[in-house]
Amino acid sequence: MLSDIEMIGVLIMKLISWNVNGLRAVLKKDFLTTFKALDADFFCLQETKMQADQVVLDLPGYHQYFNYAERKGYSGTAIFTKATPLNVSYGLGIEVHDHEGRVITLEYPDFYLLTCYTPNSQSELKRLPYRLEWDEAFRHYVHELSQKKSVVFCGDLNVAHEEIDLKNPKTNHHNAGFSDAERASFTTLLSQGFTDSFRYLHPDQTDAYSWWSYRFHAREHNAGWRIDYFVVSDDLQSKIQDATILADIYGSDHCPVELDLSI
Repeated sequence: MLSDIEMIGVLIMKLISWNVNGLRAVLKKDFLTTFKALDADFFCLQETKMQADQVVLDLPGYHQYFNYAERKGYSGTAIFTKATPLNVSYGLGIEVHDHEGRVITLEYPDFYLLTCYTPNSQSELKRLPYRLEWDEAFRHYVHELSQKKSVVFCGDLNVAHEEIDLKNPKTNHHNAGFSDAERASFTTLLSQGFTDSFRYLHPDQTDAYSWWSYRFHAREHNAGWRIDYFVVSDDLQSKIQDATILADIYGSDHCPVELDLSI
């Protein structure tokens, strides 16, 4: 059962997404206290950086699903959910893309929920060609799902879409996460029937970021990037009740983002 959060007589699902930059590391930084305080119906993680059995979590009331990278200490995703899914799948179903534990899909009667950790293009954009191959495969995957039922996908998508989505767009123009190719790729994804929930509700909000470098006191000065998203099928736009960035929560170089969706 989903938690009974009521707003104007409407039942609301609370979803959280967080790139924890190492689940074992963030567990030492009060993760469980934060997890319990947020009390989400769905809690999605990226960059768990762990293998099976390295962490055993006691999360009463939650089902736990993990996708591990083959490379140790790298990538990885997880979803903790109060609602039992109809089906769970891991990856995109494409062998070349399914070694790094980047996607988990849960199917429910009325929608699909995905957590995603998009590959980083890396310094000097040396992994950009692979990143764009990934983007195309992911677009096709979520488009196919959306032909069956509504889709909600979240995670560290490793792109700041517009200049408003990072502090220093001019100096970062050709850097990973803000290259023209990556931004155009995300535009293409949205054009295929998807909505960036935060920008839908807050089209002009500035200084709203979800990731800050550990260098140069970036978080202290709020010199950040918004690269963590909740994206929903366009048919769910009217069900978006709130989309927020929880910048006061620490423990990672990312902060959690939240989506409240009516059902």
